[in-house]
Amino acid sequence: MVEQAVSDSSGTQQAIAIGPRIVASGGFDLLYREGMALIEEVAGYLDGDGREESRALAREASFAYASESMRLTTRLMQLASWLLLQRAVNEGELTPESARAEKAKVTFSATPENRGGAGYDDLPATLKTFIARGDRLFERVTQFDRLERGLASGPPIETRNGVADQLSRLRAAYERLSR
Repeated sequence: MVEQAVSDSSGTQQAIAIGPRIVASGGFDLLYREGMALIEEVAGYLDGDGREESRALAREASFAYASESMRLTTRLMQLASWLLLQRAVNEGELTPESARAEKAKVTFSATPENRGGAGYDDLPATLKTFIARGDRLFERVTQFDRLERGLASGPPIETRNGVADQLSRLRAAYERLSR
């Protein structure tokens, strides 16, 4: 759980969960705007240029296009549900408990490990870009979800060097991006 050490009136350090505060911060607003913009972009693409591009694909690639676009659309709708529920909590329209109950009904689709099968390489570059952006958004939302529920692990409470903590977090983030 992501915690911060605070001293109480007796000088004893106690841990408090900061995950929900992080989720309610400005970082969420950026994630929300980015997520909703991606949903709009993908919808526009699939209804316009994507439809045209899919007509020119060979049979195998056409099947891959249908599968991947359906998978992407499903995942983005799941993410939209989570984002809208969290925004309602942040704006005081829902209690965190009510939102958690609703979020439990939204099951995130895991990132397929077998992506890249028959016809995938022949998919339009735009669709592949949207798939990659959807995967990154999914990772960020699942991290926020774990933070909000207090399930994410953070640095130990005893850690006193904030700069070293930030550097190690940056290293970990860059390592994840370079995979």
